[in-house]
Amino acid sequence: MPPHLLDGEPHQHVDRPRRVRHAGEPLRIGIGGPVGSGKTALVAALCRRLRDELSLAVLTNDIYTTEDADFLRRNAVLPDERIAAVQTGGCPHTAIRDDITANLDAIDDLIAGNDQLDLILVESGGDNLTATFSSGLVDVQIFVIDVAGGDKVPRKGGPGVTFSDLLVINKTDLAPMVGADLDVMRRDAAVVRGDRPFVLISLTEDPGASLVLDWVHQQLRVPV
Repeated sequence: MPPHLLDGEPHQHVDRPRRVRHAGEPLRIGIGGPVGSGKTALVAALCRRLRDELSLAVLTNDIYTTEDADFLRRNAVLPDERIAAVQTGGCPHTAIRDDITANLDAIDDLIAGNDQLDLILVESGGDNLTATFSSGLVDVQIFVIDVAGGDKVPRKGGPGVTFSDLLVINKTDLAPMVGADLDVMRRDAAVVRGDRPFVLISLTEDPGASLVLDWVHQQLRVPV
């Protein structure tokens, strides 16, 4: 077992303060993770499942392009006016954690342009395991990794893996092709996360991301 699991000391973390969300405000869910982990595909899946029951919008972050927003528009997961993009011009974590002004402005525009939103999904640009969202930007955050990175990723920890409100281990269908052991990933995720939830999914096998959708529904039921 890796050293940080042998020393007997649990990971220390003080829960971040939550954004004060007022009645009538949409829930904001941040979705972060490394490049290629499947964040945009997950956002698309959630939009397809939720768009008939909720009023929702999506805000994407890319460094120099609007690639992720363009993908969502091309696939018509939501009307164009419900999809916005921020070009960060630098490390993605800067715009979601350190200087969130551009994202806050874009959220204000989405709220102003769409009647009574229930939910806004804020997708980060691809970043590393240290990426987290400011509590001033989102209410809860999902962190997405995939098995192509190897079964060692959960035990590497980092704020995204360890302290996100939900960890998603994606592309489980690729495990045999890359030699990843899903039982190892499941075990290590349980160790580093304690009682924080995580799910293993494959959007190929379950295009509706049912386990993540269930978690989103739970968050929507939490009273303001």
